[in-house]
Amino acid sequence: MAIHTQMLVPVSRILLANIFLIDGVMKLFSYEAVAEWMFLNGVPEASLPFVIIFEVIGSFFIIIGWQTKILSLFFFAFCILTAIIFHSDLSNRMEQIIFMKNVSMAGGFLILFLHGGGDYSLERLLKRRSNSR
Repeated sequence: MAIHTQMLVPVSRILLANIFLIDGVMKLFSYEAVAEWMFLNGVPEASLPFVIIFEVIGSFFIIIGWQTKILSLFFFAFCILTAIIFHSDLSNRMEQIIFMKNVSMAGGFLILFLHGGGDYSLERLLKRRSNSR
């Protein structure tokens, strides 16, 4: 793979995961409102800390390219579930757009699962270091 093509993989990881990193941090600042919104949609409020941890830590790991494949599968499922649980009122145009955004991001995570973190990832760096010993 050409060097310029290889550089697109970490850029793609950043673009795909940054929304979750930012959103996870923002959930900390609007914790009560998010918990109430989750409750109104039938999701236990007690799951919010786990969602925040997953979004912040999981997205950070994807950005740096560590455990990319397994985390991509989790984010794939997270995007699909979020679309179905929170944005399934397809009669509302905004909800329809958010639903499709989540489904599209799920597709991006599926591609990331299939291809991995790429040459410029922590996984690849650690593998090169272990092979050089």
